[in-house]
Amino acid sequence: QVQLVESGGGLVQAGGSLRLSCAASGRASSYGPMGWFRQAPGKEREFVVAISRGGGSAYYADSVKGRFTISRDNVKNTLYLQMNSLKPEDSAVYYCATRDAGAGGTLEAPYHYWGQGTRVTVSS
Repeated sequence: QVQLVESGGGLVQAGGSLRLSCAASGRASSYGPMGWFRQAPGKEREFVVAISRGGGSAYYADSVKGRFTISRDNVKNTLYLQMNSLKPEDSAVYYCATRDAGAGGTLEAPYHYWGQGTRVTVSS
């Protein structure tokens, strides 16, 4: 079974930076697009950013464009999210997700495999 494990969350001041990682089990060729989602208390989970299988394309939510950068290492089967210029409204539990390489869809959806989440808190 596919496993995704996030790490790197924590508490930072507004304007600071964090780098999240997501380690995926299995073969590198098994994974298609990968993405990051986040969910704040009392709110629905929302799309943040996703990256294509080869890493050549990415799609960012307007709220994070210019501040966050997604990348992936297909040899290590690891997804990253570099978060800069963090704002209090970025506070949430961040989840990584993926789907099989052969599955259809867009960078936004669908995703079938999810991690457990890592918490990011940005203080003002």
